[in-house]
Amino acid sequence: QVHLVESGGGLVQPGGSLRLSCAASGSIFSTITMGWYRQAPGKERELVAGTAYGSVTYADSVKGRFTISSDNAKNTMYLQMNSLKPEDTAVYYCNGVYVTAFGRREYWGQGTRVTVSS
Repeated sequence: QVHLVESGGGLVQPGGSLRLSCAASGSIFSTITMGWYRQAPGKERELVAGTAYGSVTYADSVKGRFTISSDNAKNTMYLQMNSLKPEDTAVYYCNGVYVTAFGRREYWGQGTRVTVSS
């Protein structure tokens, strides 16, 4: 079993910054993909940023403002969010696909809420 725990959400004014963290724990043999998704009220969950085999993908709406990174020694993934806009308001989820003792498995965190408002 793998557990993903997000932190770092909160209320921020437009133009501000937040850094989200996602700590992974459990029996992970290797990481296939990791990413951040978000779901705004009334909308479908969407990919914000993801990494796979060294390549990084960003949603067009966050390019140049958000940066995904990771600290492999800590099994932690980050999302640095700058120049935040009201439309970035959503619950942010981290996602990971791992090779575990039970084979290839996908896991989700519980989500952390980000509210961008003045």
